[in-house]
Amino acid sequence: MMKIKSRFKDYTVEFVDSLEEWEILAEVADTFFVIDRKVYGLYQDKLPQLPQERLFLMEADENKKNMDTVLAICEEMTGMAAKRNTHLVSMGGGIVQDITGFVAANLYRGIRWTFYPTTLLASCDSCIGGKSSLNYKGFKNLLGSFYPPDVIRIYPQFFHTLSPIDYCSGLGEVVKFNVIAGEDGIERIEHDIDSILTHDYDKLQQYIDTSLMFKKKFIEEDEFDKGVRILLNFAHTFGHAFEVSSSYGIPHGSAVALGMVAANYVSVKRGFIAESYAKKIEAVCHKILTNIDMQSEWFDKEVIISAIRKDKKQTNKDITAVLIQKDHSLGVYRDVTVEEVIESVDYISGIVLGVR
Repeated sequence: MMKIKSRFKDYTVEFVDSLEEWEILAEVADTFFVIDRKVYGLYQDKLPQLPQERLFLMEADENKKNMDTVLAICEEMTGMAAKRNTHLVSMGGGIVQDITGFVAANLYRGIRWTFYPTTLLASCDSCIGGKSSLNYKGFKNLLGSFYPPDVIRIYPQFFHTLSPIDYCSGLGEVVKFNVIAGEDGIERIEHDIDSILTHDYDKLQQYIDTSLMFKKKFIEEDEFDKGVRILLNFAHTFGHAFEVSSSYGIPHGSAVALGMVAANYVSVKRGFIAESYAKKIEAVCHKILTNIDMQSEWFDKEVIISAIRKDKKQTNKDITAVLIQKDHSLGVYRDVTVEEVIESVDYISGIVLGVR
């Protein structure tokens, strides 16, 4: 069991080998359930009969990650007799986490929340740290709050039914953590990526655990993203823009993999890192991107630059991005130019569209 310190409350992460707890939860009148509809269809036989008046099935779609869905859940939950003693239990990936985290933070000024992440992406990264974000007017994560679950339970069986695209998307954040860790981390993921891609679940679980342990240090030191935690946004300035420009045809972790290549292109051009170092990272990223049928219109530079400018990390007319520096550590740079973005997008599109 992993314990994480938070100013809201300390919380725990644990791996579980069954969903037996749901039998007890279903019998407690104060419990309300929000579940990804697709996950519910796959795992309904492992769950008890859940009271329909306390069950909300949602479509885990980026277009549903908005205030309308939050209010729809609140509408049902406020009909319960329980108020501040309500226990929200959610099961799903990052979209379900964002929606239910926002509900848990704001309904009655904060209620108890248990989260069962079902995707690799949520399990290895977003389930800890307390961030809940909503999309607004077509742009990603402009609304949000901080509020961690009380308990996070990871049931590894969920990974066995992920689509190849979702499985590889989750690995984008795993690779990112290893890149941030430096040369040793890159060598480890270089060595193990093929085994993970061929579904060595024991090896995968080790990487989930080490990714969460790595992130834990950052979020306990800087829970509200004002200092060192910003470095975990490596690749996200570009990655979020690729999600938006593809209308989420490129899922988050895969977009982060593309974002690493884009950010490293800027680092190479600035003389921060050797091209050979960037190529090592690019080769690992390429292995987790092969399941996506990339479309040329997804790399429209005007759309990408517009999306970057809407990113909440931007502070002025120049572009802010986290880059790998000369000593292979990370730094926040607030002087990235539009020209550098355009060049990096040209480079990326050339790779993924088979031009280079």
